[in-house]
Amino acid sequence: MPEGDTVWRTANSLRDALAGKVLTRCDVRVPRYATVDLSGQLVDEVVSRGKHLLIRVGDYSIHTHLKMEGAWHVYAHDTKWRRPTHQARIVLATDDRVAVGFSLGITEILGRDDEDSAVGHLGPDLLGPDWDADTAIRNLRAAGDQPIGLALVDQRNLAGLGNVYRNEVCFLRGVHPYTPSSGVADLPALVTLAHRMIHIDKNNSVRHRPWVYGRAGKRCRRCGTVIEGHDLGQQQIFFCTYCQPPMVD
Repeated sequence: MPEGDTVWRTANSLRDALAGKVLTRCDVRVPRYATVDLSGQLVDEVVSRGKHLLIRVGDYSIHTHLKMEGAWHVYAHDTKWRRPTHQARIVLATDDRVAVGFSLGITEILGRDDEDSAVGHLGPDLLGPDWDADTAIRNLRAAGDQPIGLALVDQRNLAGLGNVYRNEVCFLRGVHPYTPSSGVADLPALVTLAHRMIHIDKNNSVRHRPWVYGRAGKRCRRCGTVIEGHDLGQQQIFFCTYCQPPMVD
């Protein structure tokens, strides 16, 4: 699933293409919203909120989430799309650009006043103007016995981290991902590192070379111990038992 930095870059691309322009076409290919037509209205802004995107048009917000397979592409008119037409969930056009949302996990049209129904549950956004490290730390500490590897990707605690970052942050801080959240010795340092890493990566389409993510069965780049991979939540977690010693009761 794309992480917060990818969604932040997507928002920038859509902002450049749509913001301040009038929609000449609005084609929503989701049955519930198929009759919605926002053409003729001005796109006020495009913002990311964690892993969510909000395109604000008139009195409405187009709320989308990429989930596992989604992507937004921006094209010049009469340019061939890079993905099949049947995957398009929404098409927004201006005089000079066409933005197409493919295979989006969520596509919905909300009233501006209803945005909280989609994103109000999110914790502080690591890449947003509302970032509040103290609140994120309190949320993680309040997660109690929940493994830190799960708490970091619970978007209610802090918004934007996904599987890549949770693995890399835990490794670099020497924290075993199964450690209870309230038992992490230095949560402020963990949160500070997560914030710094995602900010470094937000302007880069290619992230740093992974220390542990996706490297199960390979040797740790630091100590040579074989990296382990186990299921945690709906995805796999990766760690080095030497660099990230598990807590002992």
